[in-house]
Amino acid sequence: MPLSVITPYLEELPSPLSAQIERCWERIGEAIDVIQLNEQLIESVTQAFARSDFIMDSLSRYPQWLEDDTGNPVFGEQSPQHMRDRLAEKLLSATDEASLMKALREFRCRQMVRIIGRDLLQRASLDETLVSMSALADCCVDLALQKLYGWAVQKHGVPRDRQGEQQYLIVLGMGKLGARELNVSSDIDLIFAFPRAGETDHASKPIDNQQFFNRLGQRLINVLDQQTAEGFVFRVDMRLRPYGGSGSLTLNFAAFEDYYQNQGREWERFAMIKSRVIAGDARKGEELLEIVRPFVYRRYADFSSFQALRDMKRMIMSEVHRKGGDQNIKLGEGGIREIEFIVQACQLIYGGRDMRLQTPVLIPLFRVIAEEGYLPDSWLQQLEQANAFLRRLEHAIQGLKDQQTQLIPADEFSRERVAMSMGFDAWGACLSELDKHRAAVSRIFAEFLREEENDDPEEQAEESAWLHLWQAQGDEDAWVKALNQAGFESPAETFALVDELRHSRQYGVMSSEAKSRFEQFLPPLLCAVSDCERPSVTFERVMGFVRGVLGRTVYLVLLYENPGALSLLCQLCSESPWISEHLSKSPVILDELLDAQNLYRPPAKDELQDELRQHLLRIPREDLEAQMDALRHFKQSHMLRVAAAELGGKLPLMKVSDYLTWLAEALVEASVELAWTNMTEKYGVPSGLHAEAGDKGFIAVGYGKLGGIELGYSSDLDMVFIYRGDDHGATNGERSINNQMFYTRLGQRIIHILSTQTTQGDLYEVDMRLRPSGNSGMLVSSLAAFEKYQRQDAWTWEHQALVRARAICGDAALINEFYCLREAILAQPRDLAKLREEVLGMRDKMRRAAVDKFKGEEAARQHMKQGEGGLIDIEFITQYGVLAYASEYPELLQWSDNIRQLESLIELKCFKDIDLAPLMDAYRTLRSAMHRKTLAGKEYHVSLADFEAVRTDVVRIWRAVFALE
Repeated sequence: MPLSVITPYLEELPSPLSAQIERCWERIGEAIDVIQLNEQLIESVTQAFARSDFIMDSLSRYPQWLEDDTGNPVFGEQSPQHMRDRLAEKLLSATDEASLMKALREFRCRQMVRIIGRDLLQRASLDETLVSMSALADCCVDLALQKLYGWAVQKHGVPRDRQGEQQYLIVLGMGKLGARELNVSSDIDLIFAFPRAGETDHASKPIDNQQFFNRLGQRLINVLDQQTAEGFVFRVDMRLRPYGGSGSLTLNFAAFEDYYQNQGREWERFAMIKSRVIAGDARKGEELLEIVRPFVYRRYADFSSFQALRDMKRMIMSEVHRKGGDQNIKLGEGGIREIEFIVQACQLIYGGRDMRLQTPVLIPLFRVIAEEGYLPDSWLQQLEQANAFLRRLEHAIQGLKDQQTQLIPADEFSRERVAMSMGFDAWGACLSELDKHRAAVSRIFAEFLREEENDDPEEQAEESAWLHLWQAQGDEDAWVKALNQAGFESPAETFALVDELRHSRQYGVMSSEAKSRFEQFLPPLLCAVSDCERPSVTFERVMGFVRGVLGRTVYLVLLYENPGALSLLCQLCSESPWISEHLSKSPVILDELLDAQNLYRPPAKDELQDELRQHLLRIPREDLEAQMDALRHFKQSHMLRVAAAELGGKLPLMKVSDYLTWLAEALVEASVELAWTNMTEKYGVPSGLHAEAGDKGFIAVGYGKLGGIELGYSSDLDMVFIYRGDDHGATNGERSINNQMFYTRLGQRIIHILSTQTTQGDLYEVDMRLRPSGNSGMLVSSLAAFEKYQRQDAWTWEHQALVRARAICGDAALINEFYCLREAILAQPRDLAKLREEVLGMRDKMRRAAVDKFKGEEAARQHMKQGEGGLIDIEFITQYGVLAYASEYPELLQWSDNIRQLESLIELKCFKDIDLAPLMDAYRTLRSAMHRKTLAGKEYHVSLADFEAVRTDVVRIWRAVFALE
């Protein structure tokens, strides 16, 4: 090819770049007659090559695109509809996934050359580029889905709901795709859903709708995301779906609604702002968005979102700084993310009452926010200009090599090419403009989220006075006088604690730097303590923690640098010695106090499981000791969160027990997984299992408070282990053992993980005495042996215990078999007179034992749990009712917790004219008092004598139920 054709267009380019472009044109010239191309096209392509290696590589591979005679020039404008029509035509010949993937990738490459070229040559506005990229993703996802859905229907039948209506997959585009603001090299965030449960109408092998759509979703992701010789279509990210990476790939609408109503988190409100139906059944998709809308947009002005935004920004920026984010135009200071957060905060705060803000699209929101005065006009002008510049710069960076990055190129050559795309003569001029916009955004962001600093001169003076008193080694009189003036109720005792610490060996051996840290910490501590109701008591409790961390003064630094956390520590210790003791044993969980919002909001069960899974993934599989320590740290931090939420009035009793039980379940489940992994690596998998499907043939069953979802802060775990397997079979490992021995050792390993004392303490005391034959029985029972024992040998009190039994974790099929067996055992017709006699006999035996345990009848009588009219009496009434009437009313067996069992007994009128309703309030009252006793410690003296009305009600109903009057 004569180089003279392109030489005029290379003269102003740097020599390395011009040489690279020359070689590219030479390769193209080997395939097509470049001379026949018009000069304007040659100039445009050369300029595009100067700005993008991706365009060079793509046109070198597909030079025929330059000779396109279909009226679609390589950098021509196309409407979204025209783009969709072109792809639909191209996909007509796709007959399988391989041909579908090839066609999609070639089409995507062609469109990316066009879109990136128009953007870098400044032939397209920012809005056109964003809309074109979003439309490209829309049509690729939707048309690929149509193909895959048709093939899936051919194989499995049409998915229908129970009314026979055909079901389709709905695809929500999230993030920038949802906002129709997709970058030129962005991945796509998707969520899959379908309307209703049901199954396919296949004549011989129908499958569940959930299974159908999960498979369809997996195939769609594979078609879009998999890297082939032709590249990929779009990288797909599904982590924004309900329950995140641990959740099902698809959910029906009912499950969606339940999740967002009961478990949706604050960051998910931000995420769902940018949701849009991009593929599948559009009409049903809009119904889904309407279901989620109340979760996103509150009907009142939601100013709590300000703090959520602060917290999210703080986390993002700390991550950015660790990774050198000053070169990141999205996440760095003054970057795109800050602009988006400011606008989204306005949407969440005011969107419930201003419908115009309920849109995923960012750019039109600047005008709405300005019109309503939600933000100053000057801010919005600067933010809008900065957003346009930063997004164009983002495209220039990504367009270089079609890479998803927001980092400014490190090499000077690439920077100059980016500057060229931005219309600047040199990178220096571009950088100057960038710095101006980022400084403006950063300034606005800092002002928008500014938190008031403590500049109280009185408090500063008070801290100075305390510091002087410590450094001057003031005598007792001086300290007592100052403490008395500050409101300490026992100033002499408080001084004694301060003086004891000063003269302790522990303080004496501290380094000068550590002592300096303590001196910085002590004055704000005394100020924070003086704000509490009982400063002297609070100081004594906090000092227990301080003495525990004197050798690790980084914890003191954390507190004096975070006044809010220090104040929170003092408030919590003021209310509960349990918390101060808890922190003293595990100071590593102190950082929970840094995020007060999350401290008072313990996570839901699925969040607990996912968070724990993420913690354990960071630890090598073979390091069981580190895994056990991680479990203990996890429990300690979440116990603190639950206690703080209860003391702060954020959680009612029933929710406290729910969270403590969920925490235990997550830890038991993780312990089972760790034990299973450890055992199978050593011995192999027991015979008769579908190991590839994750089948373990094993379940853990919770009894007592664990089974009844009623755990307290110091509860142990009553459990029974059950397996299903061939007792004569063996494991398939090199060190093979028989199945029964395997499961016995598995149970031992689980108990070891849960109850062994490590440097982080233990998890739970495990009580296995409720297993068949108690302590003399096998540690792990086969389901057949468990059934035989329950039917032939179990005492009535063991059936009472079974009333509160619940499967905690394990194989779904075995769990179902256990529940069927539980129902069969408990629903047996019973001789009521004999049942009454045996229940009363067991209760009398427990009362006599309590007299011995508590050293006297009066102490036993006043005990909240064991005393007459206490918790045990309520539980026995409930268990008696379930055993007596379950044969007539099997719905009594639906629940394992006392409250819902009582509700069922009342609703079904099992005891005719006896009103059981007072038992529910009595149960909640007594359990709440016991929780408070745990948290408040020895200072909280409480007994049944303090609840005489409750006792009277329970005793009256007990006598009526058991016909004792």
